[in-house]
Amino acid sequence: MKTTPIAVLGGTGKTGNYLVQELLKKGYPMKLLLRTPENFTFQNPLIEIVKGDARDLEAVDHLIKDCSAVISKIGQPVGEKSIFTDATKNIIQSMTGHGIKRYIAVTGLNVDSPFDHKNENVKAATDWMYQNYPKITKDKQDEYEILVNSDLDWTLVRLPLIIPTAEHFRTETNLTDCIGEQISAADLSEFLVSQIGDQTYSKQSPFLYNIKE
Repeated sequence: MKTTPIAVLGGTGKTGNYLVQELLKKGYPMKLLLRTPENFTFQNPLIEIVKGDARDLEAVDHLIKDCSAVISKIGQPVGEKSIFTDATKNIIQSMTGHGIKRYIAVTGLNVDSPFDHKNENVKAATDWMYQNYPKITKDKQDEYEILVNSDLDWTLVRLPLIIPTAEHFRTETNLTDCIGEQISAADLSEFLVSQIGDQTYSKQSPFLYNIKE
């Protein structure tokens, strides 16, 4: 049993519950930031609920206080202004104030790093996102730049399509390209939790995907 909680943002989305279950399986207590706690009916003594929004610094600070690491699976709320840089700035400010270093988050294929050699399909998907969702796509790229310039021990995991399944498949990480077209929610959650104590991808943005056997 671990004693210091993990702060979790985005633990109730389509695939967030898989992350919560993986943390419980590994014995981690956690604090979940929820906009609508009344919709979260699952109860466990290892789970503490914090009501609030990631764009509210006070709520984020209450969430992160007394935690040892932060995992974010924040998604974009429908019909609202892009959330990613606002949330990330709050998280960095709060983590810095509390002396917490380890930050693990997810983002899309469209985010570019200086080390990339994206294949034509991934380049096309990135271009499509910029054409159809320019503000959100730019906001996600800006989130990456903010993390690069922070003092946190961060890992920003870049993902293809997430499949909401508890099945496990062979997975691969790659710092320059995304070879696979999807990742299972169970495999993603297992990877995110494994990164809490793993420095392999510190200050890096790996792609994570399933590969066909």
